[in-house]
Amino acid sequence: MAKRLRMLMRMGNLTRTGQVGDGREEALADYVLSHAAPGDVDDVIRVIDTYAYQQATLINVGDEKGLLLDAAVRRAKPRLLLELGTYCGYSALRMARVMPPEARLCSVELNAANASVAQRIWDHAGLGDQVRVLHGTLGDDGRTIERLVTEHGFGAGRLDFVFVDHIAQAYLPDLQRILDQRWLHPGSIVLADNMKVPGAPRYRAYLREREGTEWRTREHRTHVEYQSWVKDLVLESEYLPSGAAASGGTGPAPA
Repeated sequence: MAKRLRMLMRMGNLTRTGQVGDGREEALADYVLSHAAPGDVDDVIRVIDTYAYQQATLINVGDEKGLLLDAAVRRAKPRLLLELGTYCGYSALRMARVMPPEARLCSVELNAANASVAQRIWDHAGLGDQVRVLHGTLGDDGRTIERLVTEHGFGAGRLDFVFVDHIAQAYLPDLQRILDQRWLHPGSIVLADNMKVPGAPRYRAYLREREGTEWRTREHRTHVEYQSWVKDLVLESEYLPSGAAASGGTGPAPA
């Protein structure tokens, strides 16, 4: 509890830089390289969870909510995935473990130090070319979007799965940027973490306003990562084809 409270006191630094500010992210990479079996994604995930419980709390999706992420990726069977907010690479490990062998994941991270930590951990896990990290943001005047298009094959209707787990204020603007690019197709899934803590009310309201017409959203009740007393929500939203509401659609019903 005390560790969690100390981290919450550093939320301003997290919002500005994407790191807690005490060196725990670099220490995590060293810990993984020292304790996890090389080339074993499952063991790397286990070691990260152990570090978060026993050494220093992390702001990745965590083990409880990670199961929701795993299940959503399995349902989507994606070939092209986008992650907004790499942090230390934990959620990308989970996605890489369950996505189809031919799938590719591009993870966008604002903080260069986080991107470096994630790459060290992925290299140790043996992910190879399945996962790429891009230092940037979708809101950087089109630079990162252009790289996704020209270097990673993003285009109209090609994006199957999006995991949103970065700065809460950017959730809705970045979703709108993705829609403006027309990357999604009917049936694409967007999973968004931290709907209660710290919360993204504009994003949640946007999806609720379009429920059954443009989106079908399921709200998963869960907890903030690595503890069981602070509640959180994860939103799983399916992008609907035109006319899906009239025909009944195929996505999950709201919880």
